[in-house]
Amino acid sequence: MAPTTQKALVLPAAKAPFQLVADWPVPKPGPSDILVKLVSAALNPVDAYIKALGGGPLVSKYPLVLGFDGAGVVEEVGPEVTHVAKGDGVLVSREFGDNRATFKEYLTYPASELVKVLNISFDQAATIPLAFATAVTPVWASGEGAKSVRFTPPWEAGGTTKYAGKAALVLGGSTSVGQFVIQCARMQGFSPIIATSSPRNASFLKSLGATDVLDRSLPPSDIKHALSSLAGGKPIEYVYDAWGRDGESARVGYSVLAPGGAFATVNPRELTDIADLVEESEKKAGEGKRIAQAWGSYNVPGNKELGEAIYKRLTGWLETGAIVPNRVEVLPNGLAGVEAGLERMLKGQVSGVKLVVHISETP
Repeated sequence: MAPTTQKALVLPAAKAPFQLVADWPVPKPGPSDILVKLVSAALNPVDAYIKALGGGPLVSKYPLVLGFDGAGVVEEVGPEVTHVAKGDGVLVSREFGDNRATFKEYLTYPASELVKVLNISFDQAATIPLAFATAVTPVWASGEGAKSVRFTPPWEAGGTTKYAGKAALVLGGSTSVGQFVIQCARMQGFSPIIATSSPRNASFLKSLGATDVLDRSLPPSDIKHALSSLAGGKPIEYVYDAWGRDGESARVGYSVLAPGGAFATVNPRELTDIADLVEESEKKAGEGKRIAQAWGSYNVPGNKELGEAIYKRLTGWLETGAIVPNRVEVLPNGLAGVEAGLERMLKGQVSGVKLVVHISETP
């Protein structure tokens, strides 16, 4: 039996320091849920921004437990759960509410949404949920109300052929999201796949499927000039800005996008940054550029069907190597190391890796 209380990293109020508590309640799984004992939890920019900026639409009340990614072992199963058993390894992601937050020892999770961990470590598994959902929802989601460019996903007819040989640009290719965007573009046959990144990550991104890597620090004019050459005269039909931290990257990406092309971004503010470019393109007959803002959840309007498809396939993709997890840097001291890790993220001191903590190492 699981204990009734647990260690948790708690944000007591907006912009307050974290508190490590030992008596946070352990939730009980419902009939169709599982209880997971977390082994690893990953840090994400959204954790850092909520902590630094004081909440936003994702926060309804305090005290609050953060953490959007994790992996661990099934501790209990609800009576209606038949396809997973105690002891199975799973990866999990947070939705709204503390019960699914990962900066603690235990969480409850809908069994219908779990992905089993078979041939990768718990650290690697913890890098996947939020970043992968952020990479695919603005691209593959097609339900009613989906904020997506609506590419045909690779498991549907034409999903690996209709994009073959088309040029793609991934801004921020070494980010957690960018790494998955590159792999999914490769899966669909895009070529060339050009990524911007720190040069030290170039060989790694090429192993994921990038054909070319541009130094992200180059001036915009140099990036545009290089893109023209690397694309070999092909129009760039797909741009994903996985960096999303300055309006300039979005402006570069949108400005080089071909008429009829697709643009996705992780940052909603970038849509304001490029509003004048969008207005200009709309005035030109036949431009028809599609724009989508990422939302890393399968439980918002239009994304649920995609989530169901991903839950069925992700374990297999990980087994075959079609999808590779992020590289990992493990922080010391378990949950007590989270705050320093988030500060590093805000300062731009993390590149090409996902920061992960081991829950059991929490003092």
